[in-house]
Amino acid sequence: METTLRGVGVSHGVAIGEVRHMGTAVLEPPAKQIPAEEAEREQGRARQAVEAVAADLMARGNLAGGEAQAVLEAQAMMAQDPELIADVERRITVGSTAERAVYDAFAAYRDLLAGAGEYFAGRVADLDDVRNRIVARLLGVPMPGVPDSDEPYVLVARDLAPADTALLDPTLVLGFVTEEGGPTSHSAILARALGVPAVVALPGAVELAEGTVIAVDGSTGEIFVNPGEEKKAQLEASAAERKAALASATGPGATSDGHKVPLLANIGGPADVVAALDAGAEGVGLFRTEFLFLDDDKNAPSEEKQVETYRQVLEAFPEGRVVVRVLDAGADKPLDFLTPADEPNPALGVRGLRTLLEHPEVLRTQLSALAKAAEGLPVYLEVMAPMVADRTDAKAFADACRAAGLQAKFGAMVEIPSAALRARSVLQEVEFLSLGTNDLAQYTFAADRQVGAVSRLQDPWQPALLDLVAIAAEAARAEGKSCGVCGEAASDPLLACVLTGLGVTSLSMGAASLPYVRATLAKYTLAQCERAAAAARAADSADEARNAARAVLSGE
Repeated sequence: METTLRGVGVSHGVAIGEVRHMGTAVLEPPAKQIPAEEAEREQGRARQAVEAVAADLMARGNLAGGEAQAVLEAQAMMAQDPELIADVERRITVGSTAERAVYDAFAAYRDLLAGAGEYFAGRVADLDDVRNRIVARLLGVPMPGVPDSDEPYVLVARDLAPADTALLDPTLVLGFVTEEGGPTSHSAILARALGVPAVVALPGAVELAEGTVIAVDGSTGEIFVNPGEEKKAQLEASAAERKAALASATGPGATSDGHKVPLLANIGGPADVVAALDAGAEGVGLFRTEFLFLDDDKNAPSEEKQVETYRQVLEAFPEGRVVVRVLDAGADKPLDFLTPADEPNPALGVRGLRTLLEHPEVLRTQLSALAKAAEGLPVYLEVMAPMVADRTDAKAFADACRAAGLQAKFGAMVEIPSAALRARSVLQEVEFLSLGTNDLAQYTFAADRQVGAVSRLQDPWQPALLDLVAIAAEAARAEGKSCGVCGEAASDPLLACVLTGLGVTSLSMGAASLPYVRATLAKYTLAQCERAAAAARAADSADEARNAARAVLSGE
């Protein structure tokens, strides 16, 4: 019998196929004692397994490239964490086997993170994956992971580790569905980069029986279980219509009546540039420079290395706009040489610009590297600070940019509600705003962006979030300055129209989403977008806002 389930759609497209489940998680190793004379051998086994898993994660990252590479390299560093390894060896010394010591040491560290209020929920999931890989290697059993199949399928899992998501084969994995996760989780972001339809936060996803035929609509978040022929035909026709619209939409982003909305790409480094150019990006709206720093979380990269990396990106967009976010460290992106290890509430502590202002030499080096990288290039360089709270923050950043001799526009990211509410004040110090809707939602609703249980509050269609976007955009208009969106909200084609109607002046997203947004914007006038935005803000929930906007744009 055909039934319909609803999760959170995080990657556009439609997939129809049979369910295949992720490999079973590693079983808990038995707790048996070893003689003291075997401790050294077991410690050697543990170290070899850790190094092998770290090397495997690094190799997967090299194959994947882009954002996936940075995520997997961070996992590899997690596997080699000196404190964890020391705890493993201590447990072996008092009689544990290598596999049991790894299991217990990781469990203890996991409990510490969970006890900190789950602000590291995304890292906890990554930690579990690293543990499972090391224990599997020690036990000599197959790694948990993507199932082997010669036929295309829809992958279903409780959650997907970055190591699995990064190397999904789109020719075999038609789409994926998870029970956990949220719209801004690692897996969601990587799914969009791959262009694989995906739905997350679907209650009871793992209860879908192996081999069941399901249809996944990554745009609406709907899952159709045992769809009938009529439903399949309807979904396939819709997918074909979308594909045709994508093929016909080319050139700069604009509404049907010619209102220009530059469509830019979010990138993590030079490896993402080709996909951005292929998708027709008009520039870069968010260059996440922290991935360069994650190569070595013990030391900042040299100025020379930074210059080389930045210049590769700037050279790819002659006459284009490239917006660089300076290092955003802290919370879910800790760096040993910068981030306090004992913060009770890291997401509300020293992160982003606060970290850089406490370490001015790191900011000074980065700004100097950007200035040198842009020398002689016709690119329009813009540099922005993360986690700006008020005018004082904005002035401190602008002063640092001027002191470094940076010939560029200085901007502020709006990720904290205070910055949106006082946007006109912030704009007295900087020349543009960029809305990071992922963190702005997190701080507006007190809802961790990595926790599936609160994904309802991470929905960028929440009217309160749209209100903050409107306030910031109106402030920028009044000051004659620009206000873009570089959060994941921009990758939703329907929401892109609403954001345009709210007064946002540019949209930046993962490269895979650019054609969808370009094609959808081209179907509607600016006035229609404004009416849809007003209808969405008048709603009382994210679902109501989405439906209201859709009704306006479809002429219902």
